[in-house]
Amino acid sequence: MNAAVGGAAVLSVLLSVASPAQADPFFQSNKPPLQEMKAPEPDSNDLSQEEIASVKLFQQNTPSVVNISNIAVRQDRWSMDSQKVPQGMGSGFFWDDKGHIVTNFHVIKGAADIKVALIDQSVWSAKLIGGDPDKDIAVLQLECETSKIEELKPISLGQSSNLLVGQKVYAIGNPFGLDHTLTQGIVSGVGRELNTPGARGVPIRNVIQTDAAINPGNSGGVLLDSKGRLIGINTAIADPTGRGASSGVGFAIPVDSVKGLVDQILKFGRVIRPVLGITIAPPQTVRQLGLDGVLVLEAPSGSPANQAGIKGTFRQVPLPLTPLSAFVCVCDGCWVQCDSISVH
Repeated sequence: MNAAVGGAAVLSVLLSVASPAQADPFFQSNKPPLQEMKAPEPDSNDLSQEEIASVKLFQQNTPSVVNISNIAVRQDRWSMDSQKVPQGMGSGFFWDDKGHIVTNFHVIKGAADIKVALIDQSVWSAKLIGGDPDKDIAVLQLECETSKIEELKPISLGQSSNLLVGQKVYAIGNPFGLDHTLTQGIVSGVGRELNTPGARGVPIRNVIQTDAAINPGNSGGVLLDSKGRLIGINTAIADPTGRGASSGVGFAIPVDSVKGLVDQILKFGRVIRPVLGITIAPPQTVRQLGLDGVLVLEAPSGSPANQAGIKGTFRQVPLPLTPLSAFVCVCDGCWVQCDSISVH
């Protein structure tokens, strides 16, 4: 997909990584033996203060990040038997203490089943609560025992509205299926615009640009500030070569936009957007009629605009020999004669 950056269009790619067609033994069992990750405490004698801060940030936030596999159902052309096959992998993170996972919509798009691997290497199923393809956001519910959910650690939320170009950021995700990988960089730009794969092609605004290494598999992973707070969701990279590898130009959906979307999905199961419910005439038509404002062509019955009393345009022939297109009645009751562009 294309990203508009500084007025120029560049090719960008989404960051879920395709899985091989054969069955993945990693997912043959839902509950492998637990392998608790035990990292040593950083030694101040061996590491600088900056390194210690990076190590602690990784250790504190890694349990919040998960590896997501998109499982598809394939039918054998010879035996006609169906089998589940991984078709892609990405990242996600725990939003709250109820087992809700946030990721990119393109990571789980078309999935017949979703598997989630935690930091302890245990693998669980997840169900889709809802998503917004236009903003590339999806929310999952981890399906596991209550005791397991109580052990989960949600990510700490930050703000993206006050980001400054040059401040340090850290990305944690699963590039190329390499679980829980940390990269660091800076905020390279703010206020970018990114087109999404949704049917409407609605752009995501105020996207964060970073030079932290982001690769396929990082989709849905976290972008953190130096305090370990979530400021964005890693989503795409600029890829002028078409090879799908990091070019040093990555994009993350700002957390300020994500908060409202996730809240609506958790409450309604989808994102609800306000609409007027009208169809308007092109600006050139309004100029041709010599009018100012908006010409409402249609306000369907039951729409918010119709309920507010707005009426659509209709045509009326006042004289037997008057062409059908000679007169137009605008929504405020004024008559417009198209031939002489005069209002009566």
